[in-house]
Amino acid sequence: MPENQNLIEYLRNRRSVPPAMMTSPGPGREEIEALLALASRVPDHGKLAPWRFVVYSRAARERISEALVQLVRQDRPDVSDDAVTLERNRLLLAPVVIGVVSRAAPHPKIPEWEQVLSAGAVCYNLLLAANAHGYAATWLTQWFAYDDRARPLLGLQSGEKVAGFIHIGTMETHPGDRGRPVVQEITSWVES
Repeated sequence: MPENQNLIEYLRNRRSVPPAMMTSPGPGREEIEALLALASRVPDHGKLAPWRFVVYSRAARERISEALVQLVRQDRPDVSDDAVTLERNRLLLAPVVIGVVSRAAPHPKIPEWEQVLSAGAVCYNLLLAANAHGYAATWLTQWFAYDDRARPLLGLQSGEKVAGFIHIGTMETHPGDRGRPVVQEITSWVES
């Protein structure tokens, strides 16, 4: 029997929890710093740290949300009240939201693709770290992660991209499991 049976069982049952199913409490500043330290322990060819974190306060998320609502209204003047409410609340459902920002850039030895993958690994490690501390978490992007007008609102600098927003809180309701791929259908073996 494997020594890390608890870890195996955790990975077997790991499930993201949508922000709408989260409530307070979320981690405080010290716990967030601990989560970020754990999240940063990922494969990072060349020790470039081609990513960084942005921890959004509640007030910052409220300000950003209002600005995002204005962008939606610019694009869709006839937007419904329900759609406005959805946009206004997107970043406010979970107690904590942390942006993982990819800083992948040309490098003489390290391909940009590897740097992007490292940022993705940071997102996943942050989920695992939050879960290990007893919190629910999910990794989302949303439309504004890809909208150039939203970049300054989110604290992005030139050349940076959002790898993900990690929403962290306490699970209010378990979302149940979801369908998973059949591993045999997506696996090939090269033997000679």
